[in-house]
Amino acid sequence: MFEHITVLKNEAIDLLNVNPQGSYIDCTFGGGGHTSYLLNALDKEGRVIAFDQDLLALMNGFDRFSEEIDAERLRLIHRNFRELGPCLDELNISTVDGIVFDLGVSSPQLDIPERGFSYRFDAPLDMRMDQRQSLTAREIVNEWPYEELVRIFYRYGEERFSKQIAREIEKRRGKKPIESTLELVDIIKTAIPAPARRKGGHPAKRIFQAIRIAVNDELSAVEEAVTEGLKRLKVGGRMSVITFHSLEDGLVKSIFKEASSIKDDMPKNLPILPTEQRTASYRLVTKKPILPSQEEMAGNSRSESAKLRVIERVKWDG
Repeated sequence: MFEHITVLKNEAIDLLNVNPQGSYIDCTFGGGGHTSYLLNALDKEGRVIAFDQDLLALMNGFDRFSEEIDAERLRLIHRNFRELGPCLDELNISTVDGIVFDLGVSSPQLDIPERGFSYRFDAPLDMRMDQRQSLTAREIVNEWPYEELVRIFYRYGEERFSKQIAREIEKRRGKKPIESTLELVDIIKTAIPAPARRKGGHPAKRIFQAIRIAVNDELSAVEEAVTEGLKRLKVGGRMSVITFHSLEDGLVKSIFKEASSIKDDMPKNLPILPTEQRTASYRLVTKKPILPSQEEMAGNSRSESAKLRVIERVKWDG
């Protein structure tokens, strides 16, 4: 069973200002929390298209939402959301009323040991969200050069001991391949000075995040999908994005800021009449990110780092 507590579920969907007859995309189906809330807000004419690259999530979805699928109110798609544009083209859909992204790792991915996402369980180094792909955490840990490990640890994990950890990995794998998550945890603990290990949560958290992002090419996928999704919004359509770490939030904030800014491509010193005042094609619905309530954080510790940003298309470009 694919059990997952959806974070900021009501806020993310309510702020889409749902049109009951509209078409919506859930780019991160997961346990189906946002999709379910969307379907309840739509009438029989409304439609949801949901993406997930994790087959386990989709198989659960086919069972849970069989009636909605049969009624053609829901379509589940086993693809990475970075393929949003080509997929919509294949379905002859040019624009939609709203899009939601929940960029967190789902609970089953963390809690099923053999997926290899968690530093709490002993499991093979995997971390693939889409198990059809060939690249795994094992390949990165054992085959990527020292310099590349330092880069991803520092960039994706913001780990200040990146060099020491990469050097210890290089040392250990020179003796025998590193096969399991707890082997990697032991290496990380060895490389980080004892005083630092006692502060800031589990010492392996940042490295596991970095490797997971690298395995799944997460940041590039987010940038491609959010940028394409903005193009696909109707006027009045909105996009909600929930992030769980600073790299994702910073990327989404930057994309939204650029989209909601006036493009300064007019010749300098050209007089503009009041009727010709230019406006941006998008506006920020949330000037600052929405955070989970104290009640939600108390009931679901994994929601603590969540941030929700929402943007609306107000006119066509140009």
